[in-house]
Amino acid sequence: MITFDPDALAARRTELEQQMGDPGFWGDQERAAQISTEHSRVQRKLDRYEQLTRDYEDARELYSMDGGMEAEIADSITPLKQELDRLEEEALFSGDYDAGDAVVTLQSDVGGTDAQDFTEMLLRMYERWAQDRGFKTGVIEASPGEEAGLKSATFTVQGENAYGILRAERGKHRLVRLSPFDQAHRRHTSFAQVIPAPLLSQDGDVEIDENDLRIDTYRAQGAGGQHVNKTDSAVRITHLPTGVVVQCQNERSQAANKQTALRILKSRLAELAEEEREQELAKERGVVSMGFGGNPIRSYVLHPYQLVKDHRTDYEVGNAQGVLDGDLEGFIHAYLLARAAGKVV
Repeated sequence: MITFDPDALAARRTELEQQMGDPGFWGDQERAAQISTEHSRVQRKLDRYEQLTRDYEDARELYSMDGGMEAEIADSITPLKQELDRLEEEALFSGDYDAGDAVVTLQSDVGGTDAQDFTEMLLRMYERWAQDRGFKTGVIEASPGEEAGLKSATFTVQGENAYGILRAERGKHRLVRLSPFDQAHRRHTSFAQVIPAPLLSQDGDVEIDENDLRIDTYRAQGAGGQHVNKTDSAVRITHLPTGVVVQCQNERSQAANKQTALRILKSRLAELAEEEREQELAKERGVVSMGFGGNPIRSYVLHPYQLVKDHRTDYEVGNAQGVLDGDLEGFIHAYLLARAAGKVV
């Protein structure tokens, strides 16, 4: 199992500081920014580890002085264990984009209005999870359904390792419940796709041929600025070779929406390349990959009982409403450990 390695981090910090001390370091601004960002990230991890070590030693010393405070000391150690788990989790991120921000697209799948309502439920779930984690989110596009919910939504998640974490959510999600949209109140099953991608910079590595794009404009729907429902400022871009479709409507001008949509398209194409590599790796390892269009990676059952189960790791929680309110940490941690062990991709 991969664990947090402070010695390796300290060695990496020294290596980065040597590079930052080179006379021509700032000659390449992009490379300098990447190295500086990594140095800051490594330093933060080491600072957190050193603080954890001090807190643990303080608790151990207190216990040796007064064993009667065992219960109080145990309570104080609980958050230390949680922080250590978080540090060990971060050691599991090894992909090129794992440490950076993410852009997530939600798409309603089979299930009609129930699927569109489920898509909106997932958006709320991820926003609450991100808030609890201390991440910043921003909705770029949300297309309302005919009766309720959302046909699709795209939002950004900014925070350390956001993409690496949200890769755990990639795939088809399944909801089973008594439908509020069925007059007979029968049980319905609906699906939604979750597509996380690394949020690339405007000048990201992915090259796009303008001839491969179909660009459509339309009138924005819902909240999104002073021009909503007045001008065709919203932009939809289709990448013809892959069929990937992205759209943006929350910027104030058509030009700004196009620029943002192109950035998202680059991110989605980078994610597509990642997925293709993982599919090949899965074949080599003989591991089943539960990607897009296949079996659901997770089921949210609200009737006849409450259960949320991840079908890749078998991790499950009986408090379905708690999960839909953003309690995803157990699912994410279980997936990351399974992925590090080569059991899933």
